[in-house]
Amino acid sequence: MQYSDKYLAFMGRAPKKIPHWEHWSNPDAETYLTGIDYYEHPRLCRLKLSQLYPQLELPIPEKDDPKPRPKLDLKGQSSNVDEHGGHHVRWGDTETTQWDWGKHFKDAEDVFAFSPLAQGDFTDIPVVESRDYSDEEKLYQEYRKMYPKEWGDKAPKGSTASVSFYNTMFMWPLLTFGWELFLETCLDPRFERIMTEFAEINRRVFRVFSRLPVNFVICHDDIVTSRGPTCSPKWMHKYIFPCYEEFWSIVKAAGKEVIFMSDGNMDAYVNDIMACGARGIISEPYTDYKKIARRYKDCFLAGEGDNRILYRSNPDEIRAMVESMVETSRITGGYMMCIGNHIPWNIPPKAVKYYLDISAELAHR
Repeated sequence: MQYSDKYLAFMGRAPKKIPHWEHWSNPDAETYLTGIDYYEHPRLCRLKLSQLYPQLELPIPEKDDPKPRPKLDLKGQSSNVDEHGGHHVRWGDTETTQWDWGKHFKDAEDVFAFSPLAQGDFTDIPVVESRDYSDEEKLYQEYRKMYPKEWGDKAPKGSTASVSFYNTMFMWPLLTFGWELFLETCLDPRFERIMTEFAEINRRVFRVFSRLPVNFVICHDDIVTSRGPTCSPKWMHKYIFPCYEEFWSIVKAAGKEVIFMSDGNMDAYVNDIMACGARGIISEPYTDYKKIARRYKDCFLAGEGDNRILYRSNPDEIRAMVESMVETSRITGGYMMCIGNHIPWNIPPKAVKYYLDISAELAHR
């Protein structure tokens, strides 16, 4: 059986052609690459882009109805302040909303009075993974309908079919209570009960994942910033890493591989993540990827590319970056080309094209 390059990279099997996993929100680059106005003909534009750069694997809209152009762009601005004092910035073909996580919690006592398990149904609570977790079988049915019925309870052999979860553990309190209240309360002994309840919710989630016809589970938690850890190793080893080890053992026992995703500089916690059972890591360019590749034979890695280099749009600098990425791929068979800190709307289209084209030329073993 001939496996896809993406599957081989996930499994650390060193495909000859190094695949891509890109975080993409650059409409102007799409227009530039295809010659078709992204806003006038979004479907035609994506269809042409999929022909020219299939490695991006971008979704194709069902309809070709014109899309409104971003207001900020039309004003010649990259940000504005609304009537409530909220700050908005341009994002892809639209603009950001407000960071209002935890807006329903006013103080620490609100946090300690909250019971994740008693709540159960997070459908109307903005925590990214806003679902009803009170009934495990219903949760399974909700996820199962995302995959073909004919697959039964197993994905096709060699398939890259996956399921992803944004709140692997760390994001639950952060998104539920907001940054300030999370940091204010997380060291209090009363916080342990809250984390125990979040863990029980996720125990249900990962049991559901173990039954799905997928081969990979993408587990997201932003446990670090660009400068390193948010919480201490002691705190992480009490509340987070034991849960990872338990949850991932559930899906691994069902034959699935775990890929861990986090923003920031992962250097401090790489060994912990790998010890918990991850196949590899996708993160941002602040992380030392060559060090990880040398330590863990044929682990999966993605995110080494840096959009700050693309932003400067210097061909020599972009080429040097790609050459360095390809060098890492020679250390581990599980490498994917990836601009780890995103390809946002303000990256010059010419730089995007050069990155994709030089990768096509050089990203081979």
